Amino acid sequence: MFLENLGVDALDPLRLGRFWEAALGTSSLTVEPDLLETRLDLDGTAYLDLCFVQVPAPNQAPLRLQLALRGGAQQADVVERLRGLGASDLDSDQGEQSGIVLADIEGRAFRVSGGHEADSSTGPLAAVLLESADPERDAEFWAWLSGWALAPDRGAHTLRHPSLHGPLLELVPERAPKRPDAKNPIHLDVRLEPGEDPEEIAAEIERRGGREMHPDWGELPWRVHQDPSGNEFCVLPAPAVAP
Repeated sequence: MFLENLGVDALDPLRLGRFWEAALGTSSLTVEPDLLETRLDLDGTAYLDLCFVQVPAPNQAPLRLQLALRGGAQQADVVERLRGLGASDLDSDQGEQSGIVLADIEGRAFRVSGGHEADSSTGPLAAVLLESADPERDAEFWAWLSGWALAPDRGAHTLRHPSLHGPLLELVPERAPKRPDAKNPIHLDVRLEPGEDPEEIAAEIERRGGREMHPDWGELPWRVHQDPSGNEFCVLPAPAVAP
């Protein structure tokens, strides 16, 4: 398996997706009225896609997964550029993570990190911050699930792609327990490799503290699960093997 997508609920996928393409310098893959997919290249061979999917109404659930853009010594310039793209200042309690907090054009919080020693190997997206009831446990869970490696030198409960390029995945203490009736506005997706058995993967997710969900969303080509802290993620089928 490997971590492939960030799935983002959007009222207007094209407008929101274009904002994030400009913010991160990603490249469009799919552009449809109800879906925009755009690719963040990590090292020329690996990637992370951002998928903006239309939802019928605003998702007001607490934001448990937040994006942190790299600012570094240019933090002020990065923030000003994002304001020019339509971001707005947000005076809100977003936990203990450092950085300037902004809102994207649909009002969803993200941050721009500061500091004079920002790691350029992350690219424009410095980190993906995922709230957890037990960061140590969930870092182990996501390391197995995503194929990303634990990187204790980059911070406690932190993962990164084996190429050592691209954003960090940081498990951070949750501000409040995940509400069982609330769907995360942003979630992660992993994709199976050819030959991996989805039933075996589902059983292992359960053994490691996650669970499979069966939402009433009609027929889906993927399976929906929660991690041990209740954060949703999708397990996508393996790509078709060419004959």
